Amino acid sequence: MIRYSPDGPEVDPFEYQSSLERHADGRPWIMSNFVTSIDGAAVIEGGSSALNDDDDKAMFLAMRSMADFVVVGSGTVKAEDYGPMRSYHGRPAPHLVIVTGRLSVDPGARVFSDPDKRVTLLTGSDSDPDRAEELGEVADVIVLRDLSASGIAHYLRMAGTVLVEGGPSLMGQFVAAGLIDEMAWTIAPLAAAGDSPRMAHGPAAEPPVEMKLDRMLHGDRSLFVRYVRS
Repeated sequence: MIRYSPDGPEVDPFEYQSSLERHADGRPWIMSNFVTSIDGAAVIEGGSSALNDDDDKAMFLAMRSMADFVVVGSGTVKAEDYGPMRSYHGRPAPHLVIVTGRLSVDPGARVFSDPDKRVTLLTGSDSDPDRAEELGEVADVIVLRDLSASGIAHYLRMAGTVLVEGGPSLMGQFVAAGLIDEMAWTIAPLAAAGDSPRMAHGPAAEPPVEMKLDRMLHGDRSLFVRYVRS
């Protein structure tokens, strides 16, 4: 064992994220970023805001800036009131991809408010075509025959880096499919109990995906842990 010491030098989140190696031969590097309480709650009072602090927000934006695409479920977009993607430290803003099997997204939502940052909606072949036409006014609606994690990864196969931001059900699909190369986990100093889902929820990965600890940092309150595929 190696004892962890919180007395190391300060780290700039953007410089830290920029220094990390991310490469997968012939396919995107797929990473995830999640915050939970000490006891594993991914949601408190309907969202993650109660778990966030300034350090987590800075690390969140820095990691986003490393991605070509950000993938998120429609439930998380609504719960967290997503806005348009924006650039960070002069890097291009990532392209936002929302997964929505039922196209249950309000075309008047804030996430569609910037026509210069048009969003992609991924939906399944059984979605309502009238609803698809309506949402097509504010977003690019793509119908996939396979809306699973594997189908989404195949659609994004030409990307360099993909960031999956949740929610827990979508994250669970990617974990179960063995598609996560990097897991960034922020541990907020809260004990929440309750019945919140874990950061990945759904069918079990069989066998579980073997990960290894790569880095660990701490902020004023939160702990930041990076795992990569073994």
